[in-house]
Amino acid sequence: MPAKLYVVHGSHPCDTVAKALELKGIAYKRIELPPPSHALVMRPLFGGRTVPGIRFEDGTKVQGSRAILRELERRVPEPPLYGGPEVDEAERWGDEVLQPVARRLLWPSFQRHPEAMHAYQEGQRGPKLPLPVIKAAAPVITRVERRMNAATDAAARADLQALPGLLDKIDAWIAAGVLGGAQPNAADLQIAPTLRLLHTIGDVRPLIAGRPAEELAFRYFDRLPGETPAGLFPAEWLPAQPAVTA
Repeated sequence: MPAKLYVVHGSHPCDTVAKALELKGIAYKRIELPPPSHALVMRPLFGGRTVPGIRFEDGTKVQGSRAILRELERRVPEPPLYGGPEVDEAERWGDEVLQPVARRLLWPSFQRHPEAMHAYQEGQRGPKLPLPVIKAAAPVITRVERRMNAATDAAARADLQALPGLLDKIDAWIAAGVLGGAQPNAADLQIAPTLRLLHTIGDVRPLIAGRPAEELAFRYFDRLPGETPAGLFPAEWLPAQPAVTA
């Protein structure tokens, strides 16, 4: 029996693990869980509420993208996902610092414009919910997800202001060769899916556009089908854009 990977459709850390399994050539069965009720399944199975989680064919269970990637590396060393302390640090940062930013910005966006949630279902295994159902369920779903992810208005505003500095850090890693190689490493797999998800947020996309980080977002992963419109966040929350010079 192949490994079982428990995911939420569209989850960036789940995409991290799915790509790593593909690179390692490990067969697996994908089990999609709907948010926010995925926590009710994950906690009894793995001990924590978050996805991804994987159960290998020998019964070993591992939860969390970084822990899963380490276990994949142990089981199938080639192609390698790790290559020194710089990659380790970028992977840790991508998981602990960058990854939560996407959640804290996406769920407030969905709350402000629930219609956008419909397109993000594209590609999921189960049937898509009709738009009227999504709009009816969105107030409860977005409220629960914002609470679970500490996605307050204050956090969203702080994240938007901090994003240019975070993107500068990613661009510097790309310039140094830590990210963006011909063969993706663990840090690429952590950071690129988050950039890809952030790129779907209309108020965030201009902050990423034209940077090396934008190319990284789609170097190893396809574009996502959904997007939220610009203008959902107050203008004063957004960082100042550099002036265009002639």
